[in-house]
Amino acid sequence: MEYPVKACVYRPGAKVIMKKLRLLMTTLVALPALAGAQNYPNKPVRMVVGFAAGGAPDILARLIAQPFNERLRQPLVVDNRPGAASTIGADIVAHAPKDGYTLLMATVSLAISPSVYPRLTLRVPEDFAAVSMVASVPLILVVFPGLPAKTMPDLIRLMKERPGQYNYASVGGGSLQHLAAELFKLKTGTQMTHVPYKGGAPANTALLAGEAQVYFSGMPPALPLVQAGRLRALAVTSTARVAAVPDVPTMAEAGLPGSEADNWHAIIAPRDVPADVVKRLNETLMSILADSALQKQFAAQGAQARSSTPQALQLFVRQEVEKWRGVARAANIQLQ
Repeated sequence: MEYPVKACVYRPGAKVIMKKLRLLMTTLVALPALAGAQNYPNKPVRMVVGFAAGGAPDILARLIAQPFNERLRQPLVVDNRPGAASTIGADIVAHAPKDGYTLLMATVSLAISPSVYPRLTLRVPEDFAAVSMVASVPLILVVFPGLPAKTMPDLIRLMKERPGQYNYASVGGGSLQHLAAELFKLKTGTQMTHVPYKGGAPANTALLAGEAQVYFSGMPPALPLVQAGRLRALAVTSTARVAAVPDVPTMAEAGLPGSEADNWHAIIAPRDVPADVVKRLNETLMSILADSALQKQFAAQGAQARSSTPQALQLFVRQEVEKWRGVARAANIQLQ
């Protein structure tokens, strides 16, 4: 005897249906981002530099631009937006579209800013997506050639004999150059007047003219002037001597240990840029920075090419924020 077979129809419950709908929506939302990452970049990429043309961040950004174009077939356009120790440029990038087409050449100044600008609304590093470290760049302590100081002890003695009579330049309040000079004052018990400028090139020009007498300069803009004998170098802020100026001692060798300062440079993007875009940028930068020809170009500027993973850079920036917060507090630096 045969029995009729009834069709078995599966009717999922409401919870199962909602789960499948959420999965479908998540997939649909992700598709445009995935497509964008696969096509990235399909137009020029903007690199914001928060300092004037001619300074270390500007020079290194422009050295990267050509190999970036060669590898990704799109130009990297350098956009200088100086002011407020690079926070003007950083704010532009933090509020840019989160598509990877607006990047920031960040420096240690970004890690210093939260401690010296009480009204700063930017959160570092939370408002940014780390891409890669670019370079380690020590500062070089240079003085006006007319200043009667040929060594660090000479400079300290002169500052103590004439307290408050000399000016020191910086690339803006809250910059590493500013804090490095304040650290110098704390360690030596000397007094100088701070005169900020909008970039390394203007600050060095002021030193040449005698408007300022002391400056912890970035390496790239100062090296040609030092090598030409137009500025006198007394020390570098790295732990070891710099190949471009082998006769210039470190701060420790000159008698001020614990005064090291690295004006590191890194590329970051607005937070929430797609992970695939960050990965593509990171891989491209690591390839660029591994090139021996570029490394030689960096070395000629007193910089050491240095790449990193995004995760390592994010952690490093957090550590730098804490390090320079201590210096800012000790020097009682608060800017408006």
